[in-house]
Amino acid sequence: NRARNNTRLQSLHMALGSMFWSQKNKTETSPYELKLIQVLFRHGARTPLKSIPDVLEAQWVPQLLVAPAHTEIDYMVTDLQGGPRPPAPVEDSYRAKILTGGTYPGQLTTLGMQQLYDLGVRLRKKYIQEEPFLTPSFNPKEVYIRSTNIVRTIESAKCLVAGLFQQEQAGVVSILTDKAENEILYPNYHGCKLLKRLIGHRWGDSSTLPDIAADLQSIQRALGVDPHQHLDFILIRDDMVARESHGLPLPTALENWRSIVEQRAVDMICHIYEPSKRQNLQLCVGPLFHILLINIEDKIQGTTSKPDRKLFLYSVHDTTLMPCLMALGVFDMKWPPYAADITLELYQHRQTNQHYVKVSYIGQDQKIPGCSDVYCPLHEFKEALAVYALPDERYHTLCDSIDDHPKL
Repeated sequence: NRARNNTRLQSLHMALGSMFWSQKNKTETSPYELKLIQVLFRHGARTPLKSIPDVLEAQWVPQLLVAPAHTEIDYMVTDLQGGPRPPAPVEDSYRAKILTGGTYPGQLTTLGMQQLYDLGVRLRKKYIQEEPFLTPSFNPKEVYIRSTNIVRTIESAKCLVAGLFQQEQAGVVSILTDKAENEILYPNYHGCKLLKRLIGHRWGDSSTLPDIAADLQSIQRALGVDPHQHLDFILIRDDMVARESHGLPLPTALENWRSIVEQRAVDMICHIYEPSKRQNLQLCVGPLFHILLINIEDKIQGTTSKPDRKLFLYSVHDTTLMPCLMALGVFDMKWPPYAADITLELYQHRQTNQHYVKVSYIGQDQKIPGCSDVYCPLHEFKEALAVYALPDERYHTLCDSIDDHPKL
């Protein structure tokens, strides 16, 4: 019996030993070495941008917006050069209105803060615990954070960083923003005249497309909304998802329409961006794609003034992620949920020294059309993005070239 027990113990030790060995060597045996991470993420759950008129009102009370203590960090918001935060006209437009219950439209809620904290924890597990790539506490040399100049995206960035580094920081966290007319982290109709000319009118037009218009009429009737009220499926979806996420009451009629609302909102956004027209997507995501490519190139060439940089975080919107997914050729025809992320990882092959890019969306690896594999050889990835990427000068020249483009 003793001999049998000894044999059992030996095999147990061997099993445990090989398990620990394989855990320890998991990263070592991968032929790909991680070099750089770039994450574009949508903000978390928020108050709606507008309430559906004439229907059961939801109470958007201030208690829904309390920041959990574990999401607090020491941070400051600056312009791209580190100077004072620019004016925020988009935020000002939200704060000109008040929702029933006493809060402003478009504000990050406690739930939204937790969602971004959880995304930070997911990134921590992957890039600190499973693969020790990032320093476990926030280091400004390693991490760059840029947000649109809107409170919910700034707060979302803060919460993600709190989760990623568990509130441990070596120095103040700087969140960089740009002034509204120069913003490139969402399709900028105000800053790009040509984009407004090509796409601006399509928002209104989309509600008049026969199928969408018929469904819109039916849903307005079912909800008892005055037919003259301005309503569209994107607004209906926005209010519906905000209510559902926070456990607030939905008009009964809306429950039966849930899947149609989801489908029609996506149909609308596809009509608005018209992704089959290359120039539309160029003007929506071109400068952002250019930045993503420059970050990769700088890392490979060693031409950056910040050689220790390992992580770029971009706090953005659903209207950023959708044209990005369309341009990457991986849009799944579903509206991106709160806290959805597109992550680009740059790798170097340990044997060949060749570089590869891997793209994932909400944690799922994506094979980009034009790429021979999920680990996309860098030249293939650059070719795929080059179709849409626009350097600043080219972007501004195009934006101002409205005389060459009669209204379509």
